[in-house]
Amino acid sequence: MKRSAFWLLSFVMILSMLLASCAPAAATEAPAAPAAPAASDDPLAELVAAAKAEGQLTVIALPHDWCNYGGAIEGFKAKYGLTVNELNPDAGSGDEIEAIKANKDNKGPQAPDVIDVGFGFGPQLIEEKLVQPYKVTTWDSIPADAKDPDGHWYGDYYGVMAFEVNADVVENVPQDWADLLKPEYKGQIAHSGDPRVSAQAQMAVYAAALANGGSLDNVEPGLDFFKQMNEAGNFVPVVAKQATVAKGETPVILRWDYNALADKDALAGNPNIEVVIPKTGVIAGVYIQAISAYAPHPNAAKLWMEYLYSDEGQLKWLEGYCHPIRYNDLAARNAIPAELSAKLPSADLYAPAVFPSIDQINAAKTVIAENWMSVVGADVKE
Repeated sequence: MKRSAFWLLSFVMILSMLLASCAPAAATEAPAAPAAPAASDDPLAELVAAAKAEGQLTVIALPHDWCNYGGAIEGFKAKYGLTVNELNPDAGSGDEIEAIKANKDNKGPQAPDVIDVGFGFGPQLIEEKLVQPYKVTTWDSIPADAKDPDGHWYGDYYGVMAFEVNADVVENVPQDWADLLKPEYKGQIAHSGDPRVSAQAQMAVYAAALANGGSLDNVEPGLDFFKQMNEAGNFVPVVAKQATVAKGETPVILRWDYNALADKDALAGNPNIEVVIPKTGVIAGVYIQAISAYAPHPNAAKLWMEYLYSDEGQLKWLEGYCHPIRYNDLAARNAIPAELSAKLPSADLYAPAVFPSIDQINAAKTVIAENWMSVVGADVKE
């Protein structure tokens, strides 16, 4: 019995050896197994997916010719395929804040997801819990003094207060604030917003104060200056726009340099627009971005911020003559196309510019808003 088992075992072993010798030789390198699907290299992939699921972003107070917001909105839509619902493009900073308050319980199309307001409104947004924190991926390259450390708001761009002048109507283009009191400008000068609520109009009053004996801590001379202008009949109490300057209804507008330069491009010589950065009272203004605490589309809002603070988004603003908040970072990395830099006015014109602190702006806008009617007495309307 044992011997039979021995021969049987031997036969099985010999047969196994013969079969092995007949098998094809092993390849020197086995073909790689199919790789498992890799995780996306895009750090924003999950955010993009969540934003696309929401399908829409609602913005407010973004005229297409303001800082090239038209180009930014189209770039965002093309890149991510979201719909952008645009509310009241001519609204001021105060209007934007009121829109958040009025739509706290509204998830419909009148509730803004994001806002772009004057620098001085930052503390109010936090104090009244109107915005939610979010830090974009380029957070570290935003200057520390231009952002809330917790991410409730962050500076986006800046410019200086300028005179936009219809040179076909105005024979002698004013070069400084004192010129605006001359009789030849009767019925010609207007704000681009209501100084009781508009950051842009408030900064024009602030700039006039600096040119007339005031300081960053004393804006009252600016109110007195506009009182004189109003009493002389030079001030027109309407919110001026590109159309009003083109028609000669408000041939001199006090507005940010980037808006004035954009109008000059858009009108293309019909009429001829001159943009003057005054010799005195050169004040710079920073605007800030924030996401509504009640945003109906919070992921789309975050994705919008990521787009605006990417190199692509920052250059969109620069195309609209706005200095993006990450300008120094872009310049250090040679990320600004030469043709874009060449479009900007001479840096010498910006050398005298002063940047008020957020506390100084808050103090100034309170004085202006509360005393505009009692001192100046001009009820500025659309």
